Amino acid sequence: MRIRPRRRGAAAALVALALAVTAVGATAPAGRAVAPGPVEEAAPVLDAPVQPLRAAGLFDPPARPWLPGHRGLDLIAVVGAPVLSPGAGVVTFAGRVVDRGVVTVDHGSLRSSLEPVDAHVAAGTAVQAGEPVGVVGSEPGHCAPTTCLHWGVRAGDAYVDPLDVLRGYGPIILLPDR
Repeated sequence: MRIRPRRRGAAAALVALALAVTAVGATAPAGRAVAPGPVEEAAPVLDAPVQPLRAAGLFDPPARPWLPGHRGLDLIAVVGAPVLSPGAGVVTFAGRVVDRGVVTVDHGSLRSSLEPVDAHVAAGTAVQAGEPVGVVGSEPGHCAPTTCLHWGVRAGDAYVDPLDVLRGYGPIILLPDR
């Protein structure tokens, strides 16, 4: 499964649309069956880890993996507010990274990282979507002086825009004109 960042632009969307239209119009010669290609696993649809959903900072990936950027979504929150698992999965990390609490949940093809979190779960715990994994921690983050929860989502080693997998949002998909 590959999730593309939103910053590809309109040209890439038009090229993808042209390829899709070309593929739909292609047919196999008479009498020959076309073997189906590999089926890609659908990305899970995730829910916001804090409610209500209010963004303080949006996803802004770097041009290269080692450059600065914002690899997630900052959600306005209050210290002590419940932090919910964005989807069903297994907690793979619950502890401190440098100066703040972090919880990571493996959803299969995606992983969510949440910080700052005072964890109420341990690594290895199976969780359901919407199940509390902790509370928003009091550590000052990059939203200071306000409090926020940083939500990063990765597909493999690549960070993706959480809005692309958020229930009710998702990536923009071009449909054919009828």
